[in-house]
Amino acid sequence: MSSELPLLLERSKAVSPPYVGDFRVDSSVLGQFPSGTKVISAHHFGQSAWTVTARLVLSLPDGTKARYFIKSAPGSHGRTMMEGEFNAMSELYKWAPDFVPKPHVWGKYDAKEPEAYFFLAEYIEMHEGMPDPDNLCSRLARLHRESVSPTGQFGFQVSTCQGRVPQLVEWESNWTAFFIKLLQNVISQDFEVNGYWEDMDTVGKRFMEQVTPRLLDALVEGGRVVKPSLIHGDLWEGNCGTSLDNGNIYVFDAACFYSHHEMDVADWRCNYNKISDPIYTDTYNLYNKRSEPRKEWEDRNRLYSVYYNVIYSVNHTTSGTAVRQQAYSDMYYLIDKYAPFEADQGPPRIEKDQMAVLPSEKNHNLGAVSDGHSDSE
Repeated sequence: MSSELPLLLERSKAVSPPYVGDFRVDSSVLGQFPSGTKVISAHHFGQSAWTVTARLVLSLPDGTKARYFIKSAPGSHGRTMMEGEFNAMSELYKWAPDFVPKPHVWGKYDAKEPEAYFFLAEYIEMHEGMPDPDNLCSRLARLHRESVSPTGQFGFQVSTCQGRVPQLVEWESNWTAFFIKLLQNVISQDFEVNGYWEDMDTVGKRFMEQVTPRLLDALVEGGRVVKPSLIHGDLWEGNCGTSLDNGNIYVFDAACFYSHHEMDVADWRCNYNKISDPIYTDTYNLYNKRSEPRKEWEDRNRLYSVYYNVIYSVNHTTSGTAVRQQAYSDMYYLIDKYAPFEADQGPPRIEKDQMAVLPSEKNHNLGAVSDGHSDSE
């Protein structure tokens, strides 16, 4: 995919088009609209590390103008990404139509070289900046409460991607089993792209075999039930924005699956995003109560955050070392608490002064929030 993306970007450039802009609109895209639809403008728009993105203004046959955001990616992996995002956004729109731009369609470009796929959605003008905590968290909590899994299980109907990484989201009735498979999948991918790390393997296996069942099985003790809730799956400040028209918060770049609701906000624990500000998690917990046992919420939050840190490492092969080390340290912390190694038997811990430092351009607490409609994380 890495070699095909520059080619797709080059082929997406329009030369003297019969409309305003620099983005070439493929015939397959216009084919998704009524006959007689015309392009008024098409501009490359937004930032993305693994897709090509643009903003379209169309004139429909009835004379109305419509604005759309289009994202495209090459190859079979591009198909997985676009199909997954369309289904994810459609599921979000089903349960919370005032919380996401309306998805329109996904499809394959007619152009043969390179083979590429697209996702088309309503374009909403949004401003940069941190979302209002109450506005965001009340809507997110409502989504988690009201959404209902179509199978009654955890997972999703198609593979969804967080960034460029496909998630293992096959349907599973047991939350503990689902999460273990979800995490094992990204740890395996991390070893493939960033190199095998024996200590991480040792700690990871103990974490999944002993700590994860201890913490997650406790959720269903005494007849309690974990409700499968639809989660966004990649909700940081770069994947949400505030409408200039109505002040509503909208989320995008979804990596959805049905999950324990607490997992969505565990992404906010990752300290390289500005949404790690405690006001967001604290506000969310006002709108949606912590699951029992409540006294273990902090440890579950740390446990779920391991997944986000590992998948970040897979997505950012040149800058993920510091985040992978954080995942290792968090797993070790929970192992020490719930399933400690015998004395002198465990692998070495990473001391604070040994931790790698995340490059400043990847630490959003040190830089500006990216443009709306950005899937750069």
